[in-house]
Amino acid sequence: MNSPLCVTYDLPIAGMTCASCAGRIERALSRQPGVSQVSVNLASERASVSAPAGSLDSLIQAITAAGYQVPQQQLELQLGGMTCASCAGRIERALGKQPGVVTVSVNLASERASLQILVGTEPASLIAAVQAAGYQASPVAAQGGTDSQAASLRRERWHLLLALLLSLPLALPMLLEPLLVKWFGGHWMLPAWLQFALATPVQFYCGARFYRAGWHAVRAGSGNMDLLVAIGTSAAFGLSLYLWWQAHAGHEPHLYFESAAVVISLVLLGKYLESRGKRQTGAAIRALQALRPQRAVRVTANGEEDIAIEQLRTGDLLRVRPGERFPADGEVVEGQSQADEALITGESLPVSKAPGDRVTGGAINGEGLLLVRATALGAESVLARIIHLVENAQAAKAPIQKLVDRVSAVFVPLVLLIALATLGGWLLAGAGLEQALINAVAVLVIACPCALGLATPAAIMAGTGVAARHGILIKDAEALELAHKVSDVAFDKTGTLTSGQPRLLHWQSGETDDERLLALAGTLQQGSEHPLAHAVLAACAERQLPLATLSASSSLPGRGTRGSVDGLELALGNQRLLDELGFAQGALSAAANAWQAEGRTLSWLLQLAPHRQVLGLLAFGDSLKPGAAAAVHELQALGIRCHLISGDNRGSAGAVAAQLGIDSVQSEVLPGDKAARVAELKQAGHVVAMVGDGLNDAPALAAADVGIAMGSGTDVAMHAAGITLMHGDPRLVPAALAISRRTYRKIQQNLFWAFIYNLVGLPLAAFGLLNPVLAGAAMALSSVSVVSNALLLNRWHPHKEKQP
Repeated sequence: MNSPLCVTYDLPIAGMTCASCAGRIERALSRQPGVSQVSVNLASERASVSAPAGSLDSLIQAITAAGYQVPQQQLELQLGGMTCASCAGRIERALGKQPGVVTVSVNLASERASLQILVGTEPASLIAAVQAAGYQASPVAAQGGTDSQAASLRRERWHLLLALLLSLPLALPMLLEPLLVKWFGGHWMLPAWLQFALATPVQFYCGARFYRAGWHAVRAGSGNMDLLVAIGTSAAFGLSLYLWWQAHAGHEPHLYFESAAVVISLVLLGKYLESRGKRQTGAAIRALQALRPQRAVRVTANGEEDIAIEQLRTGDLLRVRPGERFPADGEVVEGQSQADEALITGESLPVSKAPGDRVTGGAINGEGLLLVRATALGAESVLARIIHLVENAQAAKAPIQKLVDRVSAVFVPLVLLIALATLGGWLLAGAGLEQALINAVAVLVIACPCALGLATPAAIMAGTGVAARHGILIKDAEALELAHKVSDVAFDKTGTLTSGQPRLLHWQSGETDDERLLALAGTLQQGSEHPLAHAVLAACAERQLPLATLSASSSLPGRGTRGSVDGLELALGNQRLLDELGFAQGALSAAANAWQAEGRTLSWLLQLAPHRQVLGLLAFGDSLKPGAAAAVHELQALGIRCHLISGDNRGSAGAVAAQLGIDSVQSEVLPGDKAARVAELKQAGHVVAMVGDGLNDAPALAAADVGIAMGSGTDVAMHAAGITLMHGDPRLVPAALAISRRTYRKIQQNLFWAFIYNLVGLPLAAFGLLNPVLAGAAMALSSVSVVSNALLLNRWHPHKEKQP
């Protein structure tokens, strides 16, 4: 018979091939502490294990160490009924006790639970666990999302307006008391029966949510903000009933109905503003989701048909008219246009599209009519992957949140003890029950675990959301928290600081003029697919140079090309070709040496007949991206040291570093060795961010404290990086670190204010310096201020020197 502390885990297992595998897994599991029974079924590929509760991680590690896998999957639940950090903690504990749950994280700001569960775990059992804890839950894919949130907000607004309407007559005499004393020489208040009639619906109808949630907390053996409000306002309401009942005929006692009603109204106001603020923190996700078109025009052999987006298949041909959104990721087959990808990549300028170019679903087509072949749909699309990355970042908990969770777990019981101590202390000091009870009520009402619970997730949601709008995808909260501490940034060169495409940078003629030299070189390169040929032809096109007719063209592998132009036999190639044909550099020697020292690639234009001569020299190089210098300057202004770690030769890397003002250069570094260079920087005590294109640089990105991958706009899921930049502007690197710093500052500010409210407010209330109405106002203000402070991040914009 199992111990009461044991549970039975049903684990899926992948990788078994025979009975020996099953036996190996049984032995591995049997060695784990507390395991009382193990049975592995090869046919069903599952293991049944009786083990102590909370031992799932060790069981999975044992199976993995034996060489097998435990298949897992992600599950997102939309939650309802949470009011403070204690609620989030209670749901986490309830879900964490379920046998199939590997990890769980509840986000109070987004009202979502992110779970890693074993394959085969029924979501219904997890939803039932949440409901048993007193809350509502539904799978994210099944719930109404924006519609349900809007309906909930409308319901909150109705309850708030009713509460304010009924509380105002109760509060007016209290607010106008100084004037009443001055004008009429006495106090004035509503009759007791009218106070009771106004306060009762506020207490038990508008405030019913506090009783329901408080009761669920008590049943679960825990506490939350609702319990504090329910106890506090009930005490004030009950005291008013007692004083009214005890009053002599004809005597109007001082009652506290107005305190109970106004406190509930203020708390409802705070919760309503908090809900509105939380909804705004998720605006980035909703903006991205709104980009998804609902219908598409598919082109078939029978003509065009208008279909729902769910009916699309990879390979379908789609007609995209001017001003429409691209319904899927794809490749342009026919037509010329421009695409506005601002909301997806953060790139503000429209991007030209022609046959062969890739387009991103959700982007807006410009003025041209395009025929597009769908290449990625649904969860595989760029837009879906962006949304997934941002949602994961917003759901994750920053390391600093662990401290908050520990405080929140004991907060409500501690406040209840302080309230009891306040009541007892005032009674022992000789105060009457009325005064002692009112001070205890003030303690209960001012305590605010909500502000503590919202401080971190609200800032993370706002920060990651505004970053996503500007093309900066932060993978998780840990990357965000580490990024604010970065002291050194290491850059790859090619494709990161430079364009990655060779350009003709210099040319010098020997026996002809410069334009003639360029035109002859361009004529020789006609039809070639070599990158250097493209660079020469691009330079000719820029200058609108006419190209002659090329004949007898032939390639010289590893050396260059040759052909006949206007009766001249010409060759264009490298130093090896120059040496093979017996030419000397002559007067061009100085230029050749200087450009080689800069790491340039040289090509010599040679005339072979009717007489031999060196016509000129061309130098190619990778040009700097427009924002590279500004990016380095901004990083240095932030006090961050820049490094260049490149696989290119010393001359090329040194030239780029000199142009950008980078003094730390490591050249001719193999891709596999870049990670070691990053590790050396970390060992020296630096917090290192590595910036690369996410391909050859993947090991270095993973080795850095923070990996920053340059995305192309069509490949953003770079798993080695903590931060992905949606387009190749290097200025997004300092922008990413700046929004990380700003978000972390908001987290610190929020936590400071959340703690200060409680550390200052609780003693003031306990010593009788705050009445319940002021305490309720302070409580409402604490949550609203935390969310409002986080929402200031929405005003952030990259490349602004001064931020609000």
